[in-house]
Amino acid sequence: MTNLPLSLSPEVAKAREDGAPIVALESTIITHGMPYPRNLETARRVEAEVRAAGAVPATIAVMGGQIHIGLSEARLENLAQAKDVMKLSRADIAACLAIGRTGATTVAATMIAAHLAGIAVFATGGIGGVHRGAESSFDISADLTELANTPVTVVAAGAKAILDLPKTLEVLETLGVPVIAYGQNEFPAFWSRSSGLAAPLRMDSAAQIATAHRMRARLGLAGGQLVANPIPETAEIPREQIMPVIDAALAEAEAQRVGAKAVTPFLLARIFELTEGRSLDANIALVLNNARLAAAIAAELKRGE
Repeated sequence: MTNLPLSLSPEVAKAREDGAPIVALESTIITHGMPYPRNLETARRVEAEVRAAGAVPATIAVMGGQIHIGLSEARLENLAQAKDVMKLSRADIAACLAIGRTGATTVAATMIAAHLAGIAVFATGGIGGVHRGAESSFDISADLTELANTPVTVVAAGAKAILDLPKTLEVLETLGVPVIAYGQNEFPAFWSRSSGLAAPLRMDSAAQIATAHRMRARLGLAGGQLVANPIPETAEIPREQIMPVIDAALAEAEAQRVGAKAVTPFLLARIFELTEGRSLDANIALVLNNARLAAAIAAELKRGE
C-alpha cells in the first residue's frame, strides 16, 4: 500500500491493525443522491449503523490527490457541501487523482478502492445496470463489469428500479457474477421488495454469503458477488405504485435528452418530487438495512480467517 495514493482514516487504520471487520461505503449518495444537510445526516446514520452492527465504516472519496478510505467528520462535512464534485467510475478515478479534483465514488470506483485497501465487503443502495433502451443507446453501467472483475461482495437492494432489470440480470449472468437474493426467492427492485423476476441464487444467512465469498477465492474465480437485500417491508414502495412514477420520469428524461452520467441523478430527483419525498425515505431505509447486513457478512469473513 505504500506506493498507492491511499489515505486511511485513524479508525480504519486501527481496524486493519486489530483485524476488525470493515465495510466500505460509497460517496455518490452524499454528493449526487440528496441535498445538504440530509446527505450528511444520512451518511452519519449509515456509518453509525455499521458500527452498531459490530464493524467499522469506511466511506470512500477522492480528495487532494488521495483516495480516502474512511472520512473524518470534517472531511465528511466538506464533501456533503462540496460543489462540482466528479462522479467517479473506473474510467475517471485515475484522472481525478492526477488533476487533484474532488471525486465521489460510484459502485465501480468504490469496489476498486475497497479492494486496494483490503476491504472485502461494500454496502450501497442499488447498483447500476442496463438502462432502458440500451439496445440503441448502449448505456450499460460499468458497475456490472466491475462486479465481474473485482473480488468484493456488494450488498445492495438489487439494481436501481429505473433500469431494465431483466437485461441487467442477463448481463450479470453472462459476466459470471453470482446474484444472491437474501431471504427470498425473488430479485428485489430497490424501492420495492418485488421485481417479478426470480433471483438466480438465494441465501438466508451472512455466514452462507461469507462462505461463498471465500469459496470463490479458493476456486480462483475472478470478481465479486452481488447480494440483493430486499428493502424492509415497512419502508417499501410497492411495485404497482412506483412503476408509473418511474415511467413518467423516464419519459421526461427522454424528452429533455438527458444522457450519460446525468440520467440517474435526474431520474432520482424527479421520482423524489413525484413521490413527494417518499422515494428518498425508502432509499435511506434500504441503505441502512444494507449496512447492517454488510457488517454481519464482514464479521463472518473475519471469523473464517
